[in-house]
Amino acid sequence: MSATTAVATPAAIATAAPGAHDADIDRLFASSGPLGQAVGGFRPRQAQTEMAKAIADAIAQQRTLIAEAGTGTGKTFAYLVPALLWGGKVIVSTGTKNLQDQLFLRDIPTVRRALSAPVSVALLKGRANYVCHFHLERTLQNGRMTSREDVGYLREISRFMKTTSSGDKAELSKVPETALIWNLVTSTRDTCMGAECQYYQDCFVMKARKEAQQADVVVVNHHLFFADVALKDTGVAELLPSANTIIFDEAHQLPEVATLFFGNTVSTSQILELCRDVLAEGLSHARDGADWGQVVVPVEKAARDLRLTFPQEGGRLAVNQIAASSAFFPALETMRAQLHSMIAVLEKQAERAETIEQCRTRAVELGHQLDSWNSAPGSNTGKSAKKAKAADAEGEEGSVLWVEAFSSSLQLHQTPLSIAPIFNKQREGVARSWIFTSATLAVKNDFQHYASQMGLWDEPAQSWPSPFDYGEQGLLYVPQNLPQPNSPDYTDAVVDAALPVIEASGGRAFLLCTTIRAVNRAAERLRAEFEARHLDFPLMVQGEAGRTELLDRFRAAGNAVLIGSQSFWEGVDVRGEALSLVIIDKLPFSPPDDPVLAARIEALESKGMNGFMHHQLPAAIINLKQGAGRLIRDEADRGVLMICDPRLISKGYGRRIWQSLPPFKRTRELDAVKAFWRGDAIEPD
Repeated sequence: MSATTAVATPAAIATAAPGAHDADIDRLFASSGPLGQAVGGFRPRQAQTEMAKAIADAIAQQRTLIAEAGTGTGKTFAYLVPALLWGGKVIVSTGTKNLQDQLFLRDIPTVRRALSAPVSVALLKGRANYVCHFHLERTLQNGRMTSREDVGYLREISRFMKTTSSGDKAELSKVPETALIWNLVTSTRDTCMGAECQYYQDCFVMKARKEAQQADVVVVNHHLFFADVALKDTGVAELLPSANTIIFDEAHQLPEVATLFFGNTVSTSQILELCRDVLAEGLSHARDGADWGQVVVPVEKAARDLRLTFPQEGGRLAVNQIAASSAFFPALETMRAQLHSMIAVLEKQAERAETIEQCRTRAVELGHQLDSWNSAPGSNTGKSAKKAKAADAEGEEGSVLWVEAFSSSLQLHQTPLSIAPIFNKQREGVARSWIFTSATLAVKNDFQHYASQMGLWDEPAQSWPSPFDYGEQGLLYVPQNLPQPNSPDYTDAVVDAALPVIEASGGRAFLLCTTIRAVNRAAERLRAEFEARHLDFPLMVQGEAGRTELLDRFRAAGNAVLIGSQSFWEGVDVRGEALSLVIIDKLPFSPPDDPVLAARIEALESKGMNGFMHHQLPAAIINLKQGAGRLIRDEADRGVLMICDPRLISKGYGRRIWQSLPPFKRTRELDAVKAFWRGDAIEPD
């Protein structure tokens, strides 16, 4: 590292002229520089170096930058180098806990070692990721196990606690992340005893937060960041005042994540969980204080009755779509009334035990949430259907009220129509740099859609192209004669068109679907066809195993076909020949009957804008770019991207879509696809 490349401590952060660090970055990213010497296979890439310079400038001038970097640019190193050297106190937020672990365990140590940067780094996750001493002890004592499997898992967790220094459940691979036992041995915001807990000094959550406060670089994930902004419960709130630089990797996910946390959700499941805890704590600590069975049973019945007012599972309705005569409204009133009756009992008994006081606090909070949802403009409880329609299901600050039914629960949502004003308020105040980076933020080099979603209207945005030669490495194939995507036999037609391509590629394929129903139908058809045609391609289907396990099996097989929906469209990296064909069944438009989407479109159109062109289309393009990005992951990769949706050709907006994709050669001929696999020269359409 150059003697002039100084590491900035948080206290030393000050604005600098544009280009102040350009010479240092040129040296650091040169083939003979520290990265080239320390990182195996490192090669200088112009786009990576330019991106690092732009981020260094944004950090030096304490401003915002939207930075799109095509696949293969090396964006992680492009932001880590300036962040570790000149970023001061840095928060890096990424899309998933897996990526969070990758940054903390692999990427940051690699860059820190290469640069000899004397920065301390901490990993901070949500409290549900850390084993809680109090809840583990309680579970061991009262043995509320529901299965023999849970008993075995509990034994493993108990052993783990004797050796772990972090308490992070990710370190205990013997217990699946989805195991129900974790709910009994971790805390929530509602069930944490805080400073009153006998284990407070040993608490892993508190330890992680303390380390984060003292570290120069803290790695979090988007859910944690926005949960904190909304709930002030994850430790990020204590970090923000001192942070000089905030970097969002996989920033295309932010609008959805922020919407989730800036809204409000209350469910019948929460009510039932509260009832179970009230009964257990009442009987344990205040058996003589009330007939606890009679206290909770009416609330449980009211919660279940509310769920039963919606006969179907998976239904989503804006509140103004629910008939004024529906049983939903009186059932909601009954549940509120019964909950308030239970609160009255808890008020009298709360001083008997800390855990009963906790139950009271939770009950009061749930009561407030129900009252807030119930009384928000747009709730038509006690209103005529006409008045409800006039309210347009729109809340005070531009929110939509809606209801979602699951098999055993009902969720009441209040979702903001736009997160831009809320997020802008969060960014006000202390001068600091905000970096938003991803491979998919723009639509044909236009950042307007993303910027308007996040409230970043006047902020600078730049895009750096992928170093891959897409014209040589890939082929975009849109088959002919497919029916319209709303056809009842559409998935069968997709499978019929895909089969000869899968045969030609020797398997090695992802089939990405927009719905779980399509995943299941495609799996059924392909299983039968592979057997009938004696094709020895291992078939892997989302849901049959966890995502990580399916991907490991896919890579190991070398000729497999994997069928998945949204969770396989992004964050999946399969390099080499194991993945040489990506088939996308249809353009990923959000369902038009989604209550939040419908309300957002209506809000746009009330301003004279086109809801489809200004919202639905750009959102679908960004999503499609993510799916298409699974194909070419390395300079040596070759493959075919097959998009089956005929609207890509037949609709006027289709051109805007394919021009936003990597610049593959394009064809509509199956013979050209087969020629590509043979390595023959192909004339583009």
